[in-house]
Amino acid sequence: MNLTPLGPGEVEHLARAAHEGQTDKAGRPYAEHLAAVAEGVRARGGDAELIAAAWLHDAVEDGALSEEWLEGAALTARTKAVVRAVTKRAGEAPEAYARRILATPGALLVKEADLAHNADPARLAVLDERTRRRLTEKYARMRALLGPGQGGTGGRQGDA
Repeated sequence: MNLTPLGPGEVEHLARAAHEGQTDKAGRPYAEHLAAVAEGVRARGGDAELIAAAWLHDAVEDGALSEEWLEGAALTARTKAVVRAVTKRAGEAPEAYARRILATPGALLVKEADLAHNADPARLAVLDERTRRRLTEKYARMRALLGPGQGGTGGRQGDA
């Protein structure tokens, strides 16, 4: 069955509803992170499919939406592939996660925007020192695994 893909506003509404009541490590509404990642993707030249993936990038990982929901959702195959690529799996090594991101066209752009917001010094500043240090190291390691150009426009490679 071919469904017309959800529009940007519909995906945003869906993502906000799916994460309703969820907060980030600093106690802020989680939807603020989703909006920042979607804006980061847009600012990096991402198209509507990648912006949709940005809104949904944590939905399956966080259990807000199921893999079964994603499979049947009115989203393009590319959006679904990117969401799956950036969804961390339980027990998965960071190297395997990075390889999947790099192998999926468009996924690096979404992950760049995610890392940029996660590693924002203003966002990290409100966390306790131990958490801030742990997360800073985690994000730096992922950037290193994703390779040169990470943090710039390198994520646009293969997005055609």
